[in-house]
Parts: sequence; C-alpha cells; structure tokens
Amino acid sequence: MKKSLFLNPPSFDGFDGGAGARFQAKREIKSNWYPTWLAQPAAMVPGSKLVDAPASGKTLDDVLKLAKDYELLVIYASAATYASECKVAEAFKQANPNIMIGMVGAHVATVPEPSLLASTAIDFVARHEFDYTIVEIAEGKPFAEIDGLTFRGPDGAVVHTKDRELIHDMDALPYVAPVYRRDLNPDDYFIGYIRHPYLSFYTGRGCKSKCSFCLWPQTIGGRVYRARSAASVIEEVKQARAMFPEVREFFFDDDTFTDDLERVEEIARGIGHLGVPWSCNAKANIPRKTLEVLKANGLRVLVVGYESGVQEILNNIRKGLRIDIIKRFSKDCHELGIVVHGTFILGLPGETRETIKQTLEFAKEVNPRTLQVSMAAPYPGTELYEQALANGWFKQDKDLLMKGDAGGWQAAALSYPDLTSDEIFQGVAEFYKAFYFRPGKIGEIVWEMLQDWDMMKRRLREGVEFFQFLRTRNAAKAC
Repeated sequence: MKKSLFLNPPSFDGFDGGAGARFQAKREIKSNWYPTWLAQPAAMVPGSKLVDAPASGKTLDDVLKLAKDYELLVIYASAATYASECKVAEAFKQANPNIMIGMVGAHVATVPEPSLLASTAIDFVARHEFDYTIVEIAEGKPFAEIDGLTFRGPDGAVVHTKDRELIHDMDALPYVAPVYRRDLNPDDYFIGYIRHPYLSFYTGRGCKSKCSFCLWPQTIGGRVYRARSAASVIEEVKQARAMFPEVREFFFDDDTFTDDLERVEEIARGIGHLGVPWSCNAKANIPRKTLEVLKANGLRVLVVGYESGVQEILNNIRKGLRIDIIKRFSKDCHELGIVVHGTFILGLPGETRETIKQTLEFAKEVNPRTLQVSMAAPYPGTELYEQALANGWFKQDKDLLMKGDAGGWQAAALSYPDLTSDEIFQGVAEFYKAFYFRPGKIGEIVWEMLQDWDMMKRRLREGVEFFQFLRTRNAAKAC
C-alpha cells in the first residue's frame, strides 16, 4: 500500500471552493466546509494523512515539508483554481520526483484530458466517484486495469479506462469521523448559520432532482440518491458524538438529505435522544408531518435551495417545485420553529431586471433566517453550461469560471440581451442590502444575538466581513 497524502491545497485567502464546498469561490462571509470528498478515500487507505490547507491556514511551504514522506499525493481540484493546483503539483514533484500525483474533483471529472495535460507533474486524473479508484492506485494496481482513470500511456498518449460504476452499497464505506479526529481541528470549520464548532459528513450521494445548474449530481454524485441505511447513519452519529464531545451541531451534507422521507424520519428518531442539534440540506417540499417529526428530534436548521421566486425560472432550470408549495413549506418551518437558511441564484435562464425584483420580494415574504445569493455558475459538465454555449450567453470567455479572477471571487459569466453580466454582478450586493437592512429583519437579528453571546460575536464578525465584501465588490466593479 502506497503511503498516501490527501490534500485540499492552499489557495486564495478566504477561498472555500475545494473538497466540500458547492460554490467554488470566496464567499461574502468567510466560511469553511469539511473536506468530505477527500476524507472518505482517506478513511479507506491505511496509513493515509488528510491535510486541509485553507482551513488550517497552511501555505505551500508548510505542506511541501510532507513531500518526501509520501508516495502518493491526491489533490482535490476546483474549476476556479486549477492553475494554482497545477503549481502545487509541480512543487511537490520538484521536491520529490518519485511521488505519484493525481487530481480528483468535479472539475477534472468533467474535463479529464485537458486537466491531465495541464502539467507534466500530474500522473493521473480520477474521474467521477473516485473512492475505490484511489484505493486501487494506492494498492499498486496497474493504471490500465483501474476503472475511472485518465493517464498517459507508455507512448505519451492520453488513455481513458472505462467509467467506474457508481457505489450503491454505501454502508460498505467506512465512517469519516476517525479521520476528522486524527487529522482535522473542528475549530477550523465555520459556517455562519450553524453552531460552532460543528461537524459535517455525507450519509448518501446523488440527488433525484434534475436542476440544470447543479454541479455535483451531474459530475460526481449522479441523479439517483444512494444512501447509507438509517441504522448505519445512527451509529455514525453516535460514534462522532463520542469522538467530538465539543461539537455543538451535526450537519448532513447530502445534496438533498430529505429525498427519502421515511429514511430521514427514522434517522431523526434514532439520534433525537443524543441531545445534539442537527441540520441538513433540504428541498422546499417536505410535508408538515415530516417536519414535525424532524423538529421533535433535534432538527434546527434546513438549508433550502429556493434559487428564484419566479415560477418560469424554476421551470427553466427544472427545479421541480411550485411557488405555492414552497410558500407553504416556508410557513410550516416558521410555525414549527425550524430555522431556514435560504440560497438564491441570480442570472439563471429567463432572468430579467424585473424577475430579480420579484425574487427579492419573494425572499422577504418567505423570510429565511439567513440567506446567500450567488451568481449563476455554468460549470463545464452541467446542462446550464451547454445551454450557455448554444445560446451565446457567455459574456466573453466560456472558461471564465475556470480561470476565476485575481482575488478568487465568483465571476458573473453569463449575459443576456435584457440583462447584462454587470447587472447580475451588482444585483448580488443590492439583494443582500435590501433583504437584511430592513427594520423587521434588523430587529430579528438583534433579538437572536441577544439570546446567545457566541452568536452575538459571530454576527458582529459577519457584519464586518459583509461590509468588507461590499467594499471589495464595489471596488472591483469600478475597475
């Protein structure tokens, strides 16, 4: 077995785009997600080490000290920072010419050949769901016999082995909590709407929804939800609770944890007695009777992809939701005391100046406790990317998202005849200001802060970071 190092590499200051984050860019408020996609194979390779450089504040010089201690380096790469990841690979290869280096992640899964050819330091690209692919590489199996791999053949030509089948026996995968305890520090991970310190992990992969913009189901996870049994998840949470007594909240990071209502109710009943609040990603169509079960058994926060408040846009992106159902769900959450963090996207197909206003009014009406607003990101491998190519929606460079900007901020890549990329860009800051800086919302946030001193300190810090975000974005627009 090769001695293996799994690395979420150094990047822009404040960049949260690798190994677990769904939006590959700096955020309005600094946050760090756990490197779940790396932790899983790290748990499957004996003697491995997981290093999350951005979360722990490690520089390239810091991680290079490990180069000579390992035979295999697995780097999680993102679209916006791939050039930087190649430099990391080259630095490791220079420090240890014998180290084998591979790239994993949604970006390289979608464009494996260009990713491999981007640097001679890269020995392979593991496509799509890569857990067992990496295990077989670590075991020393010949590349040509490993499914899901892209590499250079003896003559230098690029070789693609057949695609690896998706994992369906999710219970066969080991738990990641022991890797977290061994290699990570929970204090390094912070999300504004989740209690700190928190712990997150996947209980399943894939999503039954067909959203045209969503990266993970179209590149790695697949459009079928494959999950651990409820009994396995309950045991996983019990183990994590024992290993991390300091953790104040668990987060289930499945694309849509609530896809299987019977299973999620069983999990909730199985962990409710542990006394630790939990949260998860959810679709805005959960029946009230299920919400009641979840709330009674520790659910605190639902992260809900509202995306837009305009039915036509939801139809355009194949969201599979009706506005009336969304409003009823939101009303139920408010009445039951379930906190909602809402996610919205500006610049989806069909967006106009008027629909942005309509979505803002919709956001005020459903009134999630907190929200995030992103620009439509047509990453390669998604239907949205193909639509943008076919319709000429790219502002200038179709690879803009893969290049990023100098500071790691998300770029406004799309432009429409009646809505320019600059208007989408500016709309994000205006949306935030209009939602948060209204009397009722300000009072709600102040009241929440007064209930929890830690929350007060966190919200004050977020306020400072948010104003810094607005100032930075305005300065960027002025340039």
